[in-house]
Amino acid sequence: MAEQEPERGRRSLRPAELVGPIPARLGGDPASEEAYDRMRRRALWAFPSGIYLIGSRFGDEANLMTARWVTQVALKPKLVSVSVERGALTHRLIEAGGCFSVSLIRRQERTLARLFVNPARRGGNVLELSGVSCIEATTGAPIPASSPAWVDCRLVGRMELGSHDLFVGEVVDAYCSPEDLELLRVEDTRLTYGG
Repeated sequence: MAEQEPERGRRSLRPAELVGPIPARLGGDPASEEAYDRMRRRALWAFPSGIYLIGSRFGDEANLMTARWVTQVALKPKLVSVSVERGALTHRLIEAGGCFSVSLIRRQERTLARLFVNPARRGGNVLELSGVSCIEATTGAPIPASSPAWVDCRLVGRMELGSHDLFVGEVVDAYCSPEDLELLRVEDTRLTYGG
């Protein structure tokens, strides 16, 4: 999630850096391809999405990672998917530990999203990550103690998808605060990831 939307006036991508496919209707014109790429990224960034923290753990190693690509994918059983970049610490921990948690963030706690765009720093124990107190889920995955809602998942599947893998987990435990939730969304932050 560390990637941020390009600043205005910043150098645009060279055609060799464009991720395809590029529509044939552009005729191979580099300027048109660059303009198309910028427009395509804006469209993908506009998809409504929340910001979540994915907890992962294997043995004594634990992490929280800011994520955007999270969704429920089945009702029976209750399945949730998370998309994680292959080189990420969270990817390794989910694979090795066989579990993950997904925590929602209150809008007023948006600083949590920035804390976990890089691997978490461990405190004195596994239940403190980057200065944030965590609880241990049923699976052992960390969950920020202040999270207003969360699900804890046992890994049941994985699919390779280009730069990322889609992990699917069955919900084995969950919590949702009875209060009205003002949850953090991508548009509440300057964070972007995608496109």
